[in-house]
Amino acid sequence: MSRPDSELVVVDAEADVQPSAEGVRARRALIAHPVLLLVGIVLASVNMRAALASMSPLVTQVGADFGLSQTANSLLTSVPVLFLGLGALVAPWLGRRFGSEVVLFGALVLLAGGILVRVLPSVGALYGGSLLIGTAIALLNVLMPGLIKRDFPDRAASMTSVYTGAMIAGATVAAAASVPLEKAFGGSWQASLAFWSLLAVVAAVAWVPQMIIARGRTGHEVRGVAVAGPVKSVWRSALAWQVTLFMGLQSLWSYVLIAWMPTIFSDHGMSRSSAGVVFAFNNLIQVAGAFVVPVLAGRMRSQRPLIVLVTGMVAAGYVGLIVAPVTGAWVWAAVLGVGQGGAVGLALTLIVLRSGDAVTAARLSGMAQTVGYLLAAVGPFAAGAVYQATGSWTVPLSLVVGVCVVALGVGLMAARDQKV
Repeated sequence: MSRPDSELVVVDAEADVQPSAEGVRARRALIAHPVLLLVGIVLASVNMRAALASMSPLVTQVGADFGLSQTANSLLTSVPVLFLGLGALVAPWLGRRFGSEVVLFGALVLLAGGILVRVLPSVGALYGGSLLIGTAIALLNVLMPGLIKRDFPDRAASMTSVYTGAMIAGATVAAAASVPLEKAFGGSWQASLAFWSLLAVVAAVAWVPQMIIARGRTGHEVRGVAVAGPVKSVWRSALAWQVTLFMGLQSLWSYVLIAWMPTIFSDHGMSRSSAGVVFAFNNLIQVAGAFVVPVLAGRMRSQRPLIVLVTGMVAAGYVGLIVAPVTGAWVWAAVLGVGQGGAVGLALTLIVLRSGDAVTAARLSGMAQTVGYLLAAVGPFAAGAVYQATGSWTVPLSLVVGVCVVALGVGLMAARDQKV
């Protein structure tokens, strides 16, 4: 016997609840507008790294204006990453309380505000804005995989490719345009950084109609989805920890590059403009790995060959930066880019593939991104501190090669054909 529409259970991946009848109807109305959903996802994803990538080519100039050391400079990129982890702690609760669409809209507004606060004329605002930026991006990071699992259950891997590619594309444009924008605004790095708040505002506007359509989803009547048997905590799952550690380690090596790649090149004699262009190319080429690897991963029972491929490429690229940073800059940027893009796409896909349902995907996403980004925040700060202590990039880059080896080990375990 079929159940009436009002009794159908539509699981909200972030809320982990059975929604009200109004929520069921709102969810169906939203899914009936796939183009609207897709545009919102793409525009939100474009903002998930742009605010960080725009800082990297300018970090030396920003630090010089405020008289910051290399270690203090590293906090400009490590503070947002730290709050990617801390912000992930509250994302699931906010999703339960207000619904994904409302939280994503709020995150984009917060991101725009954080970008503007970051350019105010004080060190406190510089770091305070970075804190807001990290928190906003955390909300986007955590809610997006569960939202995709919920709304595109049969195309989760391909949709992961779409949003990961959009995220990397946003970072590419921001990295390439930061120094030219600084010059266009009369040498004002503040205006260059503030420009990217417009991108967040555009994305927020795109989420307004989705909030209106989905407004009934906040009327939850029953807490907790009925499941057969006891619910296993992801925090007690060895497989969940393996996925989490791979997420964290691949984020660590990526954020070291986001923080320091242009500086590494300029410290070896390359101009700031050229270093920014190579960095942008590195971000651009990540799109190839980010699109292809998740699709391949979705067609495999075990993703171990892909783990070997992406970690091997990243390790090789870091070795290249140690041996011949300027003469081989374009080659290393390309090798690293494909490896980085493939790794982040694979890490996000593993969250979906290792989850048996949307609720588990949301829980695993929260765990992987909370712990993972707290771990990743160590990277930019440690690299800057070691560089300041040694006066050379050889030691910090060598340490990241060691991170690649550890990531290979945990990644091979996370890639097994199992479910959390």
